[in-house]
Amino acid sequence: MFSLKEEDIAKKKILDCPAGACSFTATGSEKGIDITASDIAYHFPVEQLNEKGSEDILHIDETMSKVTEAYNWDFHENIAELVKHRKRALYTCTNHMSKFPRQYVAATLPSLPFTEEEFDITLSAHFLFTYSNQLDFKFHLDTIKELLRVTKEEVRIFPLVDLEGKKSRYLNVLREELKNDAIWIEEKVAYEFQKNAHTMLRLKKV
Repeated sequence: MFSLKEEDIAKKKILDCPAGACSFTATGSEKGIDITASDIAYHFPVEQLNEKGSEDILHIDETMSKVTEAYNWDFHENIAELVKHRKRALYTCTNHMSKFPRQYVAATLPSLPFTEEEFDITLSAHFLFTYSNQLDFKFHLDTIKELLRVTKEEVRIFPLVDLEGKKSRYLNVLREELKNDAIWIEEKVAYEFQKNAHTMLRLKKV
């Protein structure tokens, strides 16, 4: 979803925010990549994160069948495969977090406990723009500026559509607001699970 190869980030310092209960930090770390995950969920013990993640996966299993037409099933062949993938990611994440808790930093956006340009690249998936109906314009602007503050090279955000698959209404105004902070690049990617969610935003620091 971010159009990145392993060699693109091998010598970079990466921030995943908000990271949730995904396996990116654990898997990347095993390959020697310097990754830090940050999320509001990390305020809670890993046992609670595992419990909440398991509940969310159960919710997916119960509700996804009602909206299967809103998704492309090329990457995940069916709901059972999606659930299996999510369970594996949750286990990998919480197991790694138990062993290496310092790589998982609790934070409540739009504020991050990191220094200026502490990371080379920041990745942010399925949060900004996805929840355009729940998170207002100011939150989006403040959060993106904060992600840019802690990033040296670029911030990548995926996708650019809301939960209904519609392009976020904040995009055009944000582009204008951020014109002095970063170069705005919208780039189509190979990954598309939610229909119309096939474009990421690259914000290259100026």
